[in-house]
Order: sequence, then structure tokens, then C-alpha cells
Amino acid sequence: MPKNSGKQLKPSSSLRERLDGHELDLSLSGLSEVPVRELATLPKATVLDLSCNSLVTLPSEFCSLTHLIKLDLSKNQLQELPSDFGRLINLQHLDLYNNKLTNLPVSFAQLKNLKWLDLKGNPLDPLLEKVAGDCLDEKQCKQSAANVLRYMKTIQSEQDREKQRRLLVERELEKRREAEIRAKEARERDLRKREKMEEKERRRKEYDAQKLQRFNEPKEEKPTTTSEKPVSSVNPSAPKKGHLFQVLLKVLLFLLLCSIVTVVMCRKTKLPHEQLCSTVNHLYEDTLHALQGNKVLQKLLRSIPFP
Repeated sequence: MPKNSGKQLKPSSSLRERLDGHELDLSLSGLSEVPVRELATLPKATVLDLSCNSLVTLPSEFCSLTHLIKLDLSKNQLQELPSDFGRLINLQHLDLYNNKLTNLPVSFAQLKNLKWLDLKGNPLDPLLEKVAGDCLDEKQCKQSAANVLRYMKTIQSEQDREKQRRLLVERELEKRREAEIRAKEARERDLRKREKMEEKERRRKEYDAQKLQRFNEPKEEKPTTTSEKPVSSVNPSAPKKGHLFQVLLKVLLFLLLCSIVTVVMCRKTKLPHEQLCSTVNHLYEDTLHALQGNKVLQKLLRSIPFP
């Protein structure tokens, strides 16, 4: 039989012509890819035969054909199945004989309705090969499906636990990171607070030192109010100056008194013609003439009678 190209089967009308009840036979069609879009328009085709083609991989969209119940992919070149192959939840019969599969996706465990499985002729992982066993008759193929599902569920559980463990570890690490960040922020806040307190203490000490220095310096400024009395720290030379001023004042008063007495003596006694009295009288007249503008003093001087 001549092989047809996959492109010749893409029109849905040609696929519909091959549909026999619920069975669609695309075996020996030389397919290198699956016409998923066209198959999706034939939900009645619950039995699909893709055996004896040149399929190397199945597209992820193939897993959207959830109406499939029986699927034959034997005698192709499949190296792996899509990771979401478990979406084909209605699948009951799966033939993967004579491909190049080494492992099955973890989602394979979700094929809860799978009752028949053939994995012979694949370079399977030794453990998976041992679990799958032979599929030489109906009983062995059913047993293979049950064993493989159980095995894949175990793997899925282990992966879920590992995933959960990693998730817990990541959460714990995240909590530690958050705790470290909070601790770092707290340390920074304490450091800033301590620096502020130290700066405040330093400024207070500087203020106290300046205040003490001003207190210890000699006061040179005069009192701001007249009501303030001199303090005991007045210059010790001040009393001496005041005493000297009193002495001078007394001397001046004494001289003034002597002058007045002399003038009176020269005016009241018989000594006006003496040389001393003559000089005193002349000074008296000159002073009287000079003080003509001051009537009070002039009157006071005139009150002294001449002989």
C-alpha cells in the first residue's frame, strides 16, 4: 500500500470518510505528525488507530482529545509522551508496543480508567520494565495497566511529597529571610537611636562646658540695672580711689574756708593796708567783677563789708 503524506489527511472531510462508527483508522498513513485540529472536530471517534506511522512526538494539544477511549500508537518512533498525557482521563485501552520510550510522564498516574496497556518493545527503564511485565495475552495486558498505574501513582506521590518538602523549605527560607530583614531593620533603628542619643549627650556636654567656662571667666561688663549693688568682686583699687577723692575734697574745703577767713579778716580788721590784705582785696574785687553776671554770688560777695 503506498504511503500517503500527513498533509493529505488534514481536511476533516477526508477523516470523516474514514470514520467507521466510533473507530477512526489512520494506520499505515505515513503520518509524521498528528492532525489534532481535525481530530478535535470528530468527537465520535473514540477509537483511534495511529499505528505503523512515523510519529516521533505527540503535540501537547493531542491531550485535549479527552473523548478517546481506545488509542493505538504501536510501531511508531515515539521517544516520549506529552507531560500532560494524563488529561486523557477516559482512556481505557493504550497500545504503545514497539516505540522508543524509556519512561512515562508522571501525569500517567491520572489515567484512572486505564484497563489495558502494552509497553513491550520499548527501551524502558529497568524498574519500569519490571513493573510493566509482559503483555502476551489479555490478562497480562490488564495486569500491566494496573501495575504501571500503581507504580506511577507511587512516583507521583513521592514527587508531590518532594515538591511539598521543597515548598516548605522555600517557605522556611523565606521566613528566615524576612526575619533577618526585620532583625536588620531593628538593628539599624537601634543604631540610629543610639547615634541620636550619643549626639544629644555630646551636645549637652559641650553646652555644660561652655556654660562652666563662661561662669569661670571674670565679669567685665557693668551691671545692666542701676538697682544692682556692687558685688564683693569689685576691683580692690576702687576704695583707695574713693578715699583719695575724699581727702582732696577735704583739702579743697579747707583751702576754701581759709580763703573765706582771710577775706573776712582783711575786711573786718585793721589789716586792709597790709601787703597780704591788699593782694586779697584786689583778688576779691577782680572776682567780684568777673562774677557780675551771677547776681547770687555777687550779692554773697558784697555782703562782706570793707572797712
